[in-house]
Amino acid sequence: MASETATREPTSTESTTTIAPWQAGLVGGLAGGLVFGAMMSAMMTPVMEMAIPALYGIEGPAGLAGWVIHMSNSAVLGVVFGILAGSAGLERSGLIVGVGLVYGAALWIALAAIVMPIWLGAVGFPATPPLPNVNAMSLVGHLAYGLVLGIVYASVR
Repeated sequence: MASETATREPTSTESTTTIAPWQAGLVGGLAGGLVFGAMMSAMMTPVMEMAIPALYGIEGPAGLAGWVIHMSNSAVLGVVFGILAGSAGLERSGLIVGVGLVYGAALWIALAAIVMPIWLGAVGFPATPPLPNVNAMSLVGHLAYGLVLGIVYASVR
């Protein structure tokens, strides 16, 4: 008695991994944070070593603490960007890099120009910047953060 066994042809072994918007935002936020952090360390060293750690009660110079705090903030803000962009379907618009740039400008206005001076004044930082803190180098850094965030987000998403 003969028997036949049906065999299947192997199917494609390709698989795709879907990265969630918040994950793409995290990666983009960290990449943007590295670029902005390098710019800040080179052009605005006291901000990285003194002001950022002072926000959390750390007296400087504390460059490592400044970097850890800066990168943590960059990651969280990247996740927020990813959630907002993903929820609004912006990654499909082809404008996500521009949206990242606008996000960087919005962060500069809200956080660097307004929140940071208020917070530094509240913790008694001796070199509290004026309110609003309109600083062109800070704007350029935040725009670089948003640009890199948008580019990396689009690349990994």
